[in-house]
Amino acid sequence: MFRSLYSKLSAVMLMLFIGVGILVVQVVLYATDMYRQEVSQKLNRELAANLVKEKLLIQDSKIRHEDLKHIFHMLMVINPSIELYLLDPEGNILTYSAAPGKVKRERVSLGPVKTWLSGDVTMPLLGDDPRHPQRKKVFSAARIQQQDRLEGYLYVILGGEEYDSVAQKIQESFILRMSTWIIIAGLCLASVSGLIFFALLTRRLKRLDASMRAFKSGKSLASVDFPLGHGQALPGDEVDHLSQTFREMAGRIEQQIEELQNNDLLRRELVANVSHDLRTPLATLTAYLETMQLKEADLSADERRKYVQVARNHCLRLSSLVNDLFELARLDAEENKLNLEPFNIAELVQDVVQNYELTAKEKDITLTSNIGQGLSFVQGDIGLIERILENLIMNALRHTPKGGTVSIILSPADEYINVQVLDTGDGIPEQELPHIFDRFYKISTSESPPVSFTGLGLAIAKRIMDLHGSDIEVESELNSGTCFTFRLPVYTPN
Repeated sequence: MFRSLYSKLSAVMLMLFIGVGILVVQVVLYATDMYRQEVSQKLNRELAANLVKEKLLIQDSKIRHEDLKHIFHMLMVINPSIELYLLDPEGNILTYSAAPGKVKRERVSLGPVKTWLSGDVTMPLLGDDPRHPQRKKVFSAARIQQQDRLEGYLYVILGGEEYDSVAQKIQESFILRMSTWIIIAGLCLASVSGLIFFALLTRRLKRLDASMRAFKSGKSLASVDFPLGHGQALPGDEVDHLSQTFREMAGRIEQQIEELQNNDLLRRELVANVSHDLRTPLATLTAYLETMQLKEADLSADERRKYVQVARNHCLRLSSLVNDLFELARLDAEENKLNLEPFNIAELVQDVVQNYELTAKEKDITLTSNIGQGLSFVQGDIGLIERILENLIMNALRHTPKGGTVSIILSPADEYINVQVLDTGDGIPEQELPHIFDRFYKISTSESPPVSFTGLGLAIAKRIMDLHGSDIEVESELNSGTCFTFRLPVYTPN
């Protein structure tokens, strides 16, 4: 019954209203009673004094019963709620107007009486109620004197037994009855209004709960209705913030699931491609070795050298493929961290170009570097940047015909330095440009079969730039050449 937030809030609100209602009624009754007593005491302030002036109640320490009986009768006619008590100088009750057996005290404390007679009174002033051992009531009092001798006190209780119960007070007071009904009606109205407002306030929470349950059941984020729309401005209250946060979290979850699915697809493709690329050189290597083993006596020295060279080429191809796979796996590992440091990009380019000059000469290709003057240091992982340059240069040499040119160009660009690897090769068809950074994607080449080409060089280069928070771009035109461009941030000392 109290599982929903709405039911819990409603129950707490109703309990709070009932408690507040009871408290308000108690406060109103108490305040009304005190006000009634204060008014009654003020109106009857001189009542006891006037009665003493009217009749001599005690004379020579003897009670004048005829005069006292006359006063009792007169007050019963005028106001039956008033009770009279005749006290001696010590406060002992001598006689009273109440019915026999009603009076429970034999003595009345004279402290409040003397305070009343002093004139310095803050009303309502309460005194002992002779009808109850502990109760206090408003009163009026006067001294009974004869020739400056104190004979006793007239003690008048202004509220009788009929005012002692709350039910009687409400029943006999139209104002109290009206006030009680108004309070009850106000609490009922406040309760109904609170239930309605709580329903309106928790409506978005219910929608958000339904949206969460729908997403949990497998629905896509786009098909789930959230309390805060996509086109709305920044959310305002906590419900909107919660809705926005959950939607962003759900979006990231869907994105991560999609990435996991893509990674799984890439893994399957990787396994298939690796299996294919390993199968061919392994089968060829096995075939040549078996041929050499079976026909060892029949093979000439030139044939044996040829078979050994072919086997060696396929071993090199396998080694290159394994090394590239290992490096790509290392770059994809989450724990991989860059060793960022400042270095001279111009010197690095010159070293890499020098390493590939012999390979370029063997292919009859011109390998040059165009380095601007006064280039600043850049910041990055020098080992990984060197690997990018090697992959791009090898890729350019592979696709550039004899007599062509491969150039490495460094140029400043604001807070970066652009690095370009430009060749005059065959170019890349436009439809193949979006796929050249995919793993194991190979562009057709005149080199057949490719000895050390694995199709992972550009994928490794792109992954390295991703780790550096940058990108690598390509521009190509058929029969004109290709240009790869990446940039590195200029090193700024702290």
